Amino acid sequence: MKLLDLHCDTILRCMDEENGRFGLGCNPFCVDVKKLKKANAAGQFFAVYVDMMKYPDRLERCLEMIDRFHLELSRCGEELRFAGSYDELQHNAVIGKLSAFLAIEEGGALEGKLHHLRTYYRLGVRLITLTWNYPNEIGYPNFEWTHADKGLTAFGRDVVEEMNRLGMLIDVSHLSDQGFYDVATLSSQPFVASHSDARALVHHPRNLADDMLRLLAEKGGVVGVNFESTFLGDGKVGRIEDLVRHIRHISNVGGMEVLAIGTDFDGTMNPVEMTDIGQMGRLAAALAEEGFSEGQLEKLFYGNAARVIRDVLR
Repeated sequence: MKLLDLHCDTILRCMDEENGRFGLGCNPFCVDVKKLKKANAAGQFFAVYVDMMKYPDRLERCLEMIDRFHLELSRCGEELRFAGSYDELQHNAVIGKLSAFLAIEEGGALEGKLHHLRTYYRLGVRLITLTWNYPNEIGYPNFEWTHADKGLTAFGRDVVEEMNRLGMLIDVSHLSDQGFYDVATLSSQPFVASHSDARALVHHPRNLADDMLRLLAEKGGVVGVNFESTFLGDGKVGRIEDLVRHIRHISNVGGMEVLAIGTDFDGTMNPVEMTDIGQMGRLAAALAEEGFSEGQLEKLFYGNAARVIRDVLR
């Protein structure tokens, strides 16, 4: 069974830890080429996370991280290859390479300018998480419920329209509740919540309410289940049993077609029972024991995310 993970923060760790000496080929973090191959991964979305408070020059920081992403691809060219579309995902699989998709986590990296969005697209960015934990020119985050009732700005609406035109995935993880509903109303294309869980099970602002899950399903989008323990339950570790519980709930509410994987590996605050992406077989085994069929698991681990890539990216 193939895997397609919608979110990890490994580029950040490669840049900021151990003086940048580790790369995507092999590292002590949660995601690298060896671990991806062990997981039978077909593709991985690598997020470029820009902390606006730490890096006031958001554009410069984002470009630096995008450069590191492409540098890592050049170093791992025998095994890891850029993908910006469904056709490239399929082609890479045929020639035996893992697909690396490029994402930005923090729409503030646009600095309020649509020409930066188009530049990022030309550099390979195919998914943008519209906000992180701070308000930006696009809209407001769902951090500690502070801005839940605030929606997209006028610029944010323009961003949605332009991302639809370019063929980019709009990511509503971190976005305020009203921002979510604005995207659902405005977007002509499926959108994603790349790394979120079910709010009905854990009342956390980063999780999606049941009506959001239904709307996401109606729009043809997906939610990538997040392995962060505080989104999953009351434990200090992201447990497999809690992941199964959230997957069951989301499938009951939105259908199996709305589910995908969004580990948040190398970005989670707390440990995860599966310590790296190479252990994804443990989740598949637990789900099979709970009665999920092979076809359902294929949708969760690969098929649904691949469908959205096919429908949106170009």
